[in-house]
Amino acid sequence: MFFSTKIKSKYTSKRLAVKLNSKGEQFVVQGHPWVFSNNITKINDDAKSGDLAIVFSKNKNRVVGLGLYDANSPIRIKMLHSSHEKAEINATFFKNKIRDAYNKRQPLLKTNTNSYRLLFGENDGFPGLIADVYASVLVVKIYSEIWLPYLESIIPSLQQIAQAETVVIRLSRSLEQSKAHQLKNGEVVYGVLENEVVEFVEHGVNFSANVIKGHKTGYFLDHRANRKQVGEWSKGKTVLDVFSYAGGFSVHALFNGAKEVTSLDISKQALEIAIKNGKLNNYSGKHKTIAGDAFAELKQLIKNKVTFDVVVIDPPSFAKQASEIELAKKKYAQLAELGAKLIAKKGLLVLASCSSRVLAQQFLDINSQTLALSNRHFKIVLKTDHDTDHPVSFPEGAYLKCGYYRFLD
Repeated sequence: MFFSTKIKSKYTSKRLAVKLNSKGEQFVVQGHPWVFSNNITKINDDAKSGDLAIVFSKNKNRVVGLGLYDANSPIRIKMLHSSHEKAEINATFFKNKIRDAYNKRQPLLKTNTNSYRLLFGENDGFPGLIADVYASVLVVKIYSEIWLPYLESIIPSLQQIAQAETVVIRLSRSLEQSKAHQLKNGEVVYGVLENEVVEFVEHGVNFSANVIKGHKTGYFLDHRANRKQVGEWSKGKTVLDVFSYAGGFSVHALFNGAKEVTSLDISKQALEIAIKNGKLNNYSGKHKTIAGDAFAELKQLIKNKVTFDVVVIDPPSFAKQASEIELAKKKYAQLAELGAKLIAKKGLLVLASCSSRVLAQQFLDINSQTLALSNRHFKIVLKTDHDTDHPVSFPEGAYLKCGYYRFLD
């Protein structure tokens, strides 16, 4: 079986000598993976995306790190190696990093789970690159042109280590519009994909992902541990899964014996997938759906005096840029307030955030302060963050946080 020739780049990367200001050098020495353009004091004039940046110390002429130059981002250099130890950036270097990442996932793969994130971008030493595995299908999502010269050596290693039978390439919007490659979003570059909807297992529960047209790589793997936990606490309960997408929390709840589950999402197509995912498993409860804006639909449920034993509210990111942080905080407070009004006596409210710019403690404080105004007694029973296949190696790499609030009356 052969890899598509399209993963071979038309451009061969060259080496760049780079010097940084004191602040930039300090970040590199501390192992931070980002170098911003305003931290660079000296670099070749003809630098192109994908060139290997050799970062020298400001005063002494010694190498302090190696990275990839990105002409299209304010994060001008994405670091690959920050150490005084010598390293050669080649196929062996990448293969060793991929193997290290795979070894970190071993505890997860010993459970009844065959879907996982093999590479989590910067956190695994691959800035702007994600690799997710769904059963025998590997989906590689590329966010930057910096990787184009290296795909020919990286993708075979990913395929071998993941033991994937099929490899699919997904591209960010900016890369889809780039003329620096011949790849197409959703292209199969290794093996055969008989069905774009791939079935997989998550802690014994069956799911599916559309690896060609689905969001990101087809599914959101990061909440796996939270889905399992919610499922275990849903036996015999009524459950509301808000921003349900493909029904991750809903299906775990049904699988674990929930009496009735309602999936709420703005996308009718996503709700259809949630219903199909549910039917991949045996369950006796009732699965209902509500299609509409979450804020409006929650207010309508409150107006109708509907309550649930378990409410999960897991919205998309509300703060994709710094200017949106304050509005995001207001939205989180609003959702906590609405959630508290939908919780039945002694019910469980699960509030999550994937906005990296809203820090975990800020999010948990917003929840506690808002719920305290509900005039109901509650206690926080669990705080969680990333699952094991989403390791965090630098502060900005942490985005997921989740609080479980048990109401006492």
